[in-house]
Amino acid sequence: MKPKSLRFRQIHLDFHTSPAIEGIGAAFDKKEWQETLQTARVDSITLFSKCHHGLSYHPTTVGVQHPHLTFDLLRTQMDACREIGVRTPVYLSAGVDNTITRTHPEWREIDSAGRYAGWSKSPLEPGFHKLCFNTPYLDYLCRQIEETVTLFPDADGIFLDIIAQGQCCCPWCMEAMAKRGLDPLKEEDRVESARLALERYYQATTAACKIRNPGMPVFHNSGNIARNNRDILQYESHLELESLPTGGWGYDHFPESAAYAANLGLDFLGMTGKFHLSWGEFGGLKHPNALRYECAAMLAVGAKCSIGDQLHPSGRLDRSTYAVIGAAYGEVAAKEPWCSGSAPIADIAILSSESENGQSAASKDADTGACRILLEGHHLFTLIDRQIDFAPYKLLILPDNILVDDALRARLDAYLAQGGKLLLSGRSGLRKGGEGFALDIGASYQGESPYSPDYLLPAPALRPPFLETPLLMYAASQRIQATTGESLGQIFDPYFNRTYQHFCSHRNTPFRPEPSGFDAGVRHGGLVYLAHPVFTLYRGIGAVIQKDIVLRVLDTLLGDGRTIQTNLPSTARVTVRQQPEAKRRIVHLLYANKAVRGGEATREGGGASSVEVIEDLAALHGVTLSVRQQAPIARVTIEPQGEEIPHTVREGRVEITLDTFTCHQMVVLHEAR
Repeated sequence: MKPKSLRFRQIHLDFHTSPAIEGIGAAFDKKEWQETLQTARVDSITLFSKCHHGLSYHPTTVGVQHPHLTFDLLRTQMDACREIGVRTPVYLSAGVDNTITRTHPEWREIDSAGRYAGWSKSPLEPGFHKLCFNTPYLDYLCRQIEETVTLFPDADGIFLDIIAQGQCCCPWCMEAMAKRGLDPLKEEDRVESARLALERYYQATTAACKIRNPGMPVFHNSGNIARNNRDILQYESHLELESLPTGGWGYDHFPESAAYAANLGLDFLGMTGKFHLSWGEFGGLKHPNALRYECAAMLAVGAKCSIGDQLHPSGRLDRSTYAVIGAAYGEVAAKEPWCSGSAPIADIAILSSESENGQSAASKDADTGACRILLEGHHLFTLIDRQIDFAPYKLLILPDNILVDDALRARLDAYLAQGGKLLLSGRSGLRKGGEGFALDIGASYQGESPYSPDYLLPAPALRPPFLETPLLMYAASQRIQATTGESLGQIFDPYFNRTYQHFCSHRNTPFRPEPSGFDAGVRHGGLVYLAHPVFTLYRGIGAVIQKDIVLRVLDTLLGDGRTIQTNLPSTARVTVRQQPEAKRRIVHLLYANKAVRGGEATREGGGASSVEVIEDLAALHGVTLSVRQQAPIARVTIEPQGEEIPHTVREGRVEITLDTFTCHQMVVLHEAR
């Protein structure tokens, strides 16, 4: 049975409530609840069966009802929502449960040093306790799930949270490793044990969710959608992309996450929060303009919207919160007709480093850097793994550290033979398990440079107009010399590496006046190779001159085949989607003034980062668009205003000038019927 489509305007209503708080749900008022949701244009809300404290919000014979709850709060909330047509997925905390650890502390995850794993490692620390899925806790959790779907068969789905398994060394994991011939002294064997425990979790809990209704939607939340493990997708009915910009994710995280999720064949929504920082804030509130932008960013990539909130223990929705949410969801409701059932258009595919190399920092940095350069350069792109067909894309990027095995080499050769363009950088393209390049890049290879950092002087066509001297690259290059390919510039070496024996000035050694004899890159037919890890570098230091060079390389590869060109500033975003049945393409334009405020905000689980916020929404004026024509265009409108605007067609491109827009504007190209 195909699951129902997700709705566009969801609330994720956290309710992690201490057993020390009294009067749980005492202020719940059905009419006020309904009016608050309706005024804020909410059409779906995730409600709690069981929270991180391990307490249930309805009568239970399996778990423990909150000691200060005197009625069935979940049923009361659900019935109130049903009366006004609001859907109600139901939440259960799966990975943490502080109630059960009081009676079964032995079920907690224990790391290889013998310490409790998870958020709270000491009995003297406030926080939640991580459970191990290899212990009998999994059976207890499944009984809770089965009870919930039996008591609430009308739930619109089950949301299971904190789905992770560390390298646990509890007695059950030690026994499981012994039975499987795994050595707990080896990290790779502990990782394999964790993988098997997680697989057991997915199988058991998904079955429990569907015990009464095989079509019950299920989502297992682990905070991100892993790009190197498609096996878990069989257990998901849809995806929810958790990405709170102010909670440490930043505003570029969601577009990257969505660029991959859009290829997985599942309906998905973006999940942000109303909080100034992140989950768990009572009274924390971001500016309404931030939520307006964040929801628009979800629509622009084909996602439905979810906003995280946290219910006060009294059971009363916060009026200030829903005024802010309503400002965003009123706009979403008006835009839905141009977003429903739309499909993305992409010129470029990034083969995810994380999908090839696992979830290491190096892999994530390469992916993030590539996505940021394309976002800021206003390219239409997607993020794929090797299970996706390369053929539909004009250009394929392998960012920085993707080594090529025989199977991938054969696919890349076929892609190039069919006219595709390929961009490699850093170590990407080198043979997996061997020396040299797996593909003919038109250059000889002599290993990695012994100098770090070194310098780059691009070929004249790739230089920004102000760049005449070698540019510091902050890293080492790979040593190549063009043979049958065209050189894209020269590498300049420093006089020496900086050591205690010899150094110069405060940071790096200056470059020698003469070129090193090695090339900064090479073009060979439809293939371009860049000798530096340019995407990782951009993620790390954000040098805009380096980005400029990469964007010039992309222009040489795409030529006039680029779907859209625009004069938007680099901080603005653009996507193009299509609704084939309606015979129209929708250009989404996004812009907000993002600013770093405050100092370093301490994050839950450790670490600190600055807070990127949106307060002001400045208008952009005189925005030009040049869209490659696919079919004759009858008219162009801006939506949801419903206004027709002028356009011209020149050399196969639709030319449009937009006088002004603020935050989000949809420009719709209507094909002639």
